[in-house]
Amino acid sequence: MALKRVALEASTSVAELVRALASGLAGGVITPDELLGQVRKGIQVMEKIPTIFDRGDDFKVLPKPRQGCEWVFAGEGRPTEKLDGTNVRLTVRSGHVVRVEKRRNPSKLQKQQGIIDGWYVDADEHGPEDKWIFEAVRGTEFQGWPDGEHSAEALGPSIQGNPLGLARHMVVPFNLEIPVYDDIPRTYDGLHGLFDHLESRFAPGHLAEGIVFHHPDGRRAKIKRKDFPGGAGKSR
Repeated sequence: MALKRVALEASTSVAELVRALASGLAGGVITPDELLGQVRKGIQVMEKIPTIFDRGDDFKVLPKPRQGCEWVFAGEGRPTEKLDGTNVRLTVRSGHVVRVEKRRNPSKLQKQQGIIDGWYVDADEHGPEDKWIFEAVRGTEFQGWPDGEHSAEALGPSIQGNPLGLARHMVVPFNLEIPVYDDIPRTYDGLHGLFDHLESRFAPGHLAEGIVFHHPDGRRAKIKRKDFPGGAGKSR
């Protein structure tokens, strides 16, 4: 999936990409460890996070664990709060943002072509559609962020209806600040009932939008309040 994403961004086929990578390895342009590191990073960052239950015809979840998410129900992984905003990727150098990207999901035609994973494209600081992303960047302090690329969520009053009632725009990095929950149930009924009262730890006084489970090996899986029948209500 990571190779497919790279091939799509490079406007080439996966076969041509593999041949180019093989040539690069043979010529010493890239080492095996560097290649594997980039592939693992691409998988972790760009792979669509699966919902832990199968869905019915109405797109609501059913009490049936989704294949591949068995580890969640085995008690593995750390549950964190899912924040409902705009997914971005920021490149940070010496406490300054040097690049802002936003997630782009495949179109209907691309999905028919077998392209199911999203990718990142540069956001436009002067484009009206990306105005609030840059407002969130300007409202965030980056001095404590290590150099590198950070997947994050842009949040605030003008983003996704502001379900957490935030007073200002900000960016929250997945690897640095997302709140962790303890003692989260891992059954259909337990999670369904939990979301009736699970308070956001990021914005107390509002209901949490969902939970993302993080496995130590990099796998992730999610469940949202609105995934359940009758669970699309607004935060209190």
